[in-house]
Amino acid sequence: MGELVVFMVDECHLLWGDICGYVWGKSSERVTIPVVNAREKQTYYGALDYKTKKFLLYQATKGNSENTIQFLEYLRSQNPGAKLLIIWDGASYHRSQPIKDYLESLNGEMQPEQWLITCERFAPNAPQQNPVEDIWLQAKRLIREFYFFCQDFSVVKSLFELSVDCQIFDFPKLYEYGVFS
Repeated sequence: MGELVVFMVDECHLLWGDICGYVWGKSSERVTIPVVNAREKQTYYGALDYKTKKFLLYQATKGNSENTIQFLEYLRSQNPGAKLLIIWDGASYHRSQPIKDYLESLNGEMQPEQWLITCERFAPNAPQQNPVEDIWLQAKRLIREFYFFCQDFSVVKSLFELSVDCQIFDFPKLYEYGVFS
C-alpha cells in the first residue's frame, strides 16, 4: 500500500459577525454594534499535512456527515494511493453512523494497518491540541484587522481564504507531535 499521510483536521464556521472584535466603552453604558446579514455564513474544512505543513481548504455548506464524507473524498483525491490518518475532534458528525458506514465501505475486511483512512480523535474538549485552530484564528484576526474593507460577506470570505492560501503558518503547535517534539 501507499505512504501514510497524516492530517490534522478541523472545521471553521465563518459568520458575517466574525468581523466584530472587542469594543471599549464605559462599564455603565451598553455598547451595541449593528451587524447586518448576520445569517450569512460559510463552513470550511481544513486539513494540515503533518509532514509537509501544507494546508488544504475545502468549502462546504455546513458541517455535517455528508459534507465530511465529501471532504474525506477530497483528501483522498489530493493523495492518490496514500493511506490517510485523520486526527480530529469529537464533533458529532465525525462519530456519526454515516461516517462509520463510509469508513466500513472503504476499509472493508482489511486489517487496521491496511486501512485507507484511519480516524483518531484529539482529547475531548482540548482545541489547544489542534494546530488548525491557530490557522483559523490567524485568518479571523486578519478579517478583524481589515474590517473596514468588509462591506459585504464576499469580502470577508475572500480575506479569510487569502489568509489561509498564503500558508504563512509557524505556530509552536505545528511541532508538538512526532519525534522532534
